[in-house]
Amino acid sequence: MQHPAAESAQPLVVYGASSLHYDFGAHHPMTPRRFGPGIDLLRALGAERFLAPPEVSDAQLHRAHEPEYVSIVRMLSEYPDAGPMAGFASSGDDPAFYGMHEAAATVAGGSVGAMDRILAGEEVHVFHPGGGHHHAMPGRASGFCIYNDVALAIGRARDAGHRVLYVDLDVHHGDGVEAIFWNDPEVLTVSFHETGLSLFPWTGFVDDSGGPQAQGTAVNVPFESGTSDASWLEALEMIVPALAAAYRPTVLVTQHGSDSHMLDPLGHLQLSTIAMSRAARLLDGLAHEYAAGRWLATGGGGYDLYRVVPRAWGLVWLAQAHRDVPPETPAEWRSRWAAEAARHHQGPPPDTMLDPPDLVPVEPREVAEHNLTAARTALRRALGALERQTAG
Repeated sequence: MQHPAAESAQPLVVYGASSLHYDFGAHHPMTPRRFGPGIDLLRALGAERFLAPPEVSDAQLHRAHEPEYVSIVRMLSEYPDAGPMAGFASSGDDPAFYGMHEAAATVAGGSVGAMDRILAGEEVHVFHPGGGHHHAMPGRASGFCIYNDVALAIGRARDAGHRVLYVDLDVHHGDGVEAIFWNDPEVLTVSFHETGLSLFPWTGFVDDSGGPQAQGTAVNVPFESGTSDASWLEALEMIVPALAAAYRPTVLVTQHGSDSHMLDPLGHLQLSTIAMSRAARLLDGLAHEYAAGRWLATGGGGYDLYRVVPRAWGLVWLAQAHRDVPPETPAEWRSRWAAEAARHHQGPPPDTMLDPPDLVPVEPREVAEHNLTAARTALRRALGALERQTAG
């Protein structure tokens, strides 16, 4: 079914050979192996428009990152054993590797270049599966993230005079993006994530709501471990449309980390692809209602590379393309990746795009009540702050 405001062209997908260069090593969870089955499924679903990401300049990186930090990343790209420093450590989440500046600057370039095309009116929807590095801070790497491509893209829109709504669906709190725009009233960051009491980066609580000049423009909804579709979707559908109506964004930027899925090895939420699809469709509608369709979506985290990541990416693309979700995944795609999935002990590629409704367990009543109480509190505080900001 076509969206009433649908454009004739397919959404643009940011991906090229250079996307494979962001590689922390064979045993790291953030592996370029995910592009094989992920991009292949996008093509099988009908994606035909691709753009190789360009590398951004140091001057562009300075919009979100300290010059000294960029210099450190450049140095460690040539001498990876010179650390630990600035969040890089051989035994940590972010081990330095040869050429990492160029690799990370290309990820950043993918999102910045996508935003430039949106702002120029050349594209309406763009999807950057390799983007969404939301943990990178101005002066340090964090959580598999070197440069914060989403913050750089948001900054581009912000500098062009836009009001930006950023919605983060990753299982981990979008702490880097929030920190960079903590005191900017023209950027509203909304993060739905597993509580920092049980998961990295140990932040993102309901009371965290923005700096002195931007109260209410950081919104955090922390979910209890064991959360499944019901309360997650109810919170999302309660909060995001209400905030969009109050804030009136002119650009939408989103992060669709699929590590919130129940099969992901790093998180403790228990979502299905049904919830992920509904979320993407909701965001598409809001992009058209408030932002003239201007929507940059990024892939974010996700570490079950055969059962989850490809389908999650496919569902975002289908939402942006305004196409129905097919009942089955293409048989040729499944057969192509089954052997590799078996070698990596992640199960065979699923037969269906949407998980069966009984895949996820019914969440305990106390978990649902806790989640929805947090969601209502976060929404009430944000709307109150935004109303005061408008009145002032």
